Amino acid sequence: MVKAYLRYEPRLVFGVIVSVDSNISYDPSGKHLLAGALDSVAVWDIKKGICSTSLSPSSGSSHSLAVTSIASSPSSSSSSSSSVASGHANGSIRLWDLSRGTCEATLNGHESAVTSLRYNQFGSFLASGSKDCDIILWDVVAETGMFRLRGHRDQVTDLVFLDSAKKLVSCSKDKFVRVWDLEMQHCIQIVSGHHSEVWSLDVDPNERFLVTGSADLELRFYLIKNELEEMDNSSKWEVLKHYGEIRRQNKERIATVRFNKSGSLLACQEAGRTVEIYRVLDASNARIKAKRRVRRKKEKLLAKTVEEGKENGNLDSLQNVSGMAVLEPDVLVSDVFKLLQVLRASKKICSIAFCPTVSTKGSLGTLSLSLNNNMLETYSIEEGRVEKKHTVELPGHRSDIRSVTLSSDNTLLLSTSHNAVKVWNPSTGACIRTIESGYGLCCSFAPADRYALVGTKSGTLEIIDVGSGTRADVIEAHSAAIRSIVPIPDDNGSVGSGFVTGSADHDVKFWEYQLKRKTETDSKQLTVKNVRTLSLSDDVLVVSISPESKYIAVALLDCTVQVYLLNTLKKFLTLYGHKLPVLCMDISSDGDLIVTGSADKNLKIWGLDFGDCHKSLFAHADSVMDVKFVHNTHYMFSVGKDRLVKYWDADKFELLLTLEGHHAEVWCLTISSHGGFFITGSHDRSIRRWDRTEEPFFLEEEREKRLQEMFESDLETNENKYALREELPEEGSVGVPGKRTQETITAVDIIIDALDTAEDELKHYDEHNVDQQNGKSGQFQPNVMMRGLSPSDYVLQAISNVQTNDLEQTLLSLPYSDALKLMSYLKDWVQTPDKVALVCRITTVLLQTHHNQLITTPAARPILTVLKDILHARVKEFKDTIGFNLAAMDHLKELMSMRSDAPFRNAKAKLMEIRSELSKHSGKLIDGKRKKKKQKNSSKDHVGA
Repeated sequence: MVKAYLRYEPRLVFGVIVSVDSNISYDPSGKHLLAGALDSVAVWDIKKGICSTSLSPSSGSSHSLAVTSIASSPSSSSSSSSSVASGHANGSIRLWDLSRGTCEATLNGHESAVTSLRYNQFGSFLASGSKDCDIILWDVVAETGMFRLRGHRDQVTDLVFLDSAKKLVSCSKDKFVRVWDLEMQHCIQIVSGHHSEVWSLDVDPNERFLVTGSADLELRFYLIKNELEEMDNSSKWEVLKHYGEIRRQNKERIATVRFNKSGSLLACQEAGRTVEIYRVLDASNARIKAKRRVRRKKEKLLAKTVEEGKENGNLDSLQNVSGMAVLEPDVLVSDVFKLLQVLRASKKICSIAFCPTVSTKGSLGTLSLSLNNNMLETYSIEEGRVEKKHTVELPGHRSDIRSVTLSSDNTLLLSTSHNAVKVWNPSTGACIRTIESGYGLCCSFAPADRYALVGTKSGTLEIIDVGSGTRADVIEAHSAAIRSIVPIPDDNGSVGSGFVTGSADHDVKFWEYQLKRKTETDSKQLTVKNVRTLSLSDDVLVVSISPESKYIAVALLDCTVQVYLLNTLKKFLTLYGHKLPVLCMDISSDGDLIVTGSADKNLKIWGLDFGDCHKSLFAHADSVMDVKFVHNTHYMFSVGKDRLVKYWDADKFELLLTLEGHHAEVWCLTISSHGGFFITGSHDRSIRRWDRTEEPFFLEEEREKRLQEMFESDLETNENKYALREELPEEGSVGVPGKRTQETITAVDIIIDALDTAEDELKHYDEHNVDQQNGKSGQFQPNVMMRGLSPSDYVLQAISNVQTNDLEQTLLSLPYSDALKLMSYLKDWVQTPDKVALVCRITTVLLQTHHNQLITTPAARPILTVLKDILHARVKEFKDTIGFNLAAMDHLKELMSMRSDAPFRNAKAKLMEIRSELSKHSGKLIDGKRKKKKQKNSSKDHVGA
């Protein structure tokens, strides 16, 4: 009987705040910050410091899906949904609905990692640049590529739209800036002058200036010429005109330049710890500053002339200078851009992003930074200072995770790094405690899980109080790094009253737990006492104890493993065989097997009874860093520097599963007591939880899958090699936006099968009609595979299931005979109103691809003639319908605006009525006063008379 195993699958990823290789971006509302977190996009609430959403691909994750670029659609903050685009290391682009957290589409077109993404101002187009030196323009609404722009000779580093998305400006590591006319699909200007790679560019919201940043010591500024401006024939194609340069304060290369939403600030991020922030003055203030500059220059010249005149006795030059007319000065770039502040971060800055909204009074803007130590910082930029407002640092370590361990009831997870110990909830990934510590290389929970032990690189043993989140005690245990902490189990296999530490100072020390009071008023606290010491001849790398406390195994730097009797410390066995030092080992729960993992990339399975090597397995492509047995089984997991986690059967010596997901070396792992899940920690600062499912799998199926994956990877590698052999593209050439993938090949096979099935069905139906005409009785039996659909509808369903972005590449891969069959169905499909656009796309691609063959094939002429008459009429009807609907929507918009303004108009009318009434009453009062005054005056006159 074939043995079945249960599959392990990834369930949770936590500990990563922001990746080093990705940029950050705000959503249109300014409430959330989008940051690339390995293969997902984390949506952070900066004020609360929590991750509200994680946009993760549904398919199995691997290092090829690492997020390399993020762009947010510039839709209004009142919009119910906003689109986010994420570029990945394999060249794919994913479009996300931020409100629902779902992936709306996957766009495949680039051969290498996506380096830059930029939406146009309406969010309808998306431009992407890649390491393959190409630029692709995508239609976000139709979820398809429009065209590919070729011309750069090195990777594209940044992009920006101009002139209402009619033009596109790109920069590259080839030291050039190119201006593309998207209507003509051609490069219309090449801007040179940079002496090194151009890393970033941006344009202010008013499209007056374009700034570029490179490894040069200056920021370069260009004036943008609009089509409305009058241009002479010589500069008709000149869109960018060099305006000037500003010398930077630092010498490191520029990584990012960005304007804020209002265009009043410019941030220049360098490939270090500083960001230079410039104030952008408006035209009037810039003119005032230019006049002040000219006035100061004139005063200096006047003072200099006075001194020279007194020395020479000639005052004519003084009169000439004083009589100079003050002309309108030219506004230089230094008059427009004024250095405001230099922001210095604690660590190297990876990316910056301006918040589109300003929340506090007196603040000019809000700038967020992503640091290379897994942190996010937000600063408020004011007139005279830069103040730090928010920091996101608690949900992750500042460096790689070196060790992880689970509590006895699997409800707490402890992880160590170079400066902190963190306690996690392994079910939710929430960080419960963060405790400062030394460089922790190993850790373990003490009995009752109230305390934890951490062995540091300096040789100290730290006792952590998990409940209060404090460091209870620090003990000078060893004189060198502590590399292993192992609890001593009781006879029943549970955690006992002591533990063992192994260090690079050649000692293995045995410790006992004790509860003591520091003072009489204090409560009892855990401390430890050294009871025995085993001195060895070389550095101790790892220690392991058998579950029945019978043996202790010690791996030394001399590539051997020494096995001792635990009670007497007498040498029992010596395990030879590894060519490089043993970095990890574990003993099975029944005490029969011991497995060792080494820097020589091998796993060796030994018997503890005689010390014989049962099997040597080539396990990983790099050093094996940790290995653990599943409790009460001979199944084991191993991790290595090759980023992989592998699942083994130690009895059959078979590889069961290979789990991908980590993006860097995997340092450590820990398995739950029941084996239902395990945790891994990596150099990419992520902690991943893998759960056992109820889905069974068989070894033969897994072997076939691995062979198929190897075959597909070889095909992709060969295709890339052939692509590299091709000549470089022509200057400014335009190419097809998509690329051939496994999905397009599968779609081609499905369409060909559907065409063959439909053709057989039509033949079968014609034969049935002939039989009926000849008097043969019988009922027509349709093909069950067609599920009751007609041949035309069956083929239409097959081609409608193809992704919009993959349709063009799928049609290009169709043979001519099948393309001709497909064209015969188009006249039926065009009668369906919602399929007119699809039919137009299919017809266009097939005519462009097979034009020469179609005009020479007699059988194709009737099809083309029918399509010519029907397609034009249907497209015109479709166009009229869209125009009618647009007009109706404009009319409805006007009605809604009138209704929304009606309350204000009514209120305004009421105010006018109240004002008129008040004026009437005030008029009556004034008239009454005047009458009284006249009567009083008349009475006075009468008395006087």
